Parts: sequence; structure tokens; C-alpha cells
Amino acid sequence: MIDHGVALPYSRLHVVPAVVALASPAWQRDVWLDPAQFEDLDYTVHVLFDDFCDADNPLPWLGQCLRTEEEVDLMARLGTAYGAVQDVVGAEARDEEYLASPGWVAVVTAAARLAQVPVSNDHMALSKLHDAGFRWPLSTESPAPEPEEVAR
Repeated sequence: MIDHGVALPYSRLHVVPAVVALASPAWQRDVWLDPAQFEDLDYTVHVLFDDFCDADNPLPWLGQCLRTEEEVDLMARLGTAYGAVQDVVGAEARDEEYLASPGWVAVVTAAARLAQVPVSNDHMALSKLHDAGFRWPLSTESPAPEPEEVAR
């Protein structure tokens, strides 16, 4: 996969939706609290803290699955907000207890602020790929020549 700014774009494909899920109370209620669904808070936390990033220490993930220092800073804020709730309710608390915690609003707010940044950054990267001549579906051919090259 060709990407501008991250070495692990497939990891980013897990991180960004996890952040978006933390930013959406409706998603949390409709999906996380539904036992028939695969995704829950534990899954989301593993994505952001264990498997594809470390929200407690996101700096090493800069250039890996986080594009900018702003993303790193906002991920750290999300990690701090989540940690504060976990300290109050306990690591083994059920999803309902996390969502009912007074500190959960800070988690949702931090996630909402963070979610805007990688989505915008990904859009910009996609635009740069398009400007460089890459089209979907990707092919094995090289990018289309620039108009001035065709005219020669």
C-alpha cells in the first residue's frame, strides 16, 4: 500500500475507527452494549493501547500509525482521559459502568477532538495520492504521466 506519512497504514485502519467509536456515545450504546455485536469497549481499548498504538505513550507511534505530532498529542490526551475513568471504575468494570462514569464525557470529548484530525489528515494524504496520479482501483502500472509530459 502506498501512503504518505505512516509506515503502518493497515494499523491505522484499526486506530482511526477505534477513535471514532470512542467519540460516539450512540455507537457505544448501540454496539458495545449489544451482546450480539463483536465490538465492545475492551476491543477498542486493545486497539488503542495494546495492539496498534499506545495511547498512554503514543510518541513512538509517530510515523508508524500516527501521522503528526498533533495526532500524538491528542492521542495522549485521550489516553489520560481514559486512564482517569479506569482509575475510578476499575480495569475490570463492565462497559456500562465506564459509560455511566461522570468522567466518560472527557473521554468522548478527547476522542471527538482527535477523530477530526486523522480523518482530515487521511483525506489530505488521499488527495496527494490522487494528485500524484494514483487512481482506484490501484493497478500495477505506474501513475499516469503529468499533462506536460504527454504534450512532449
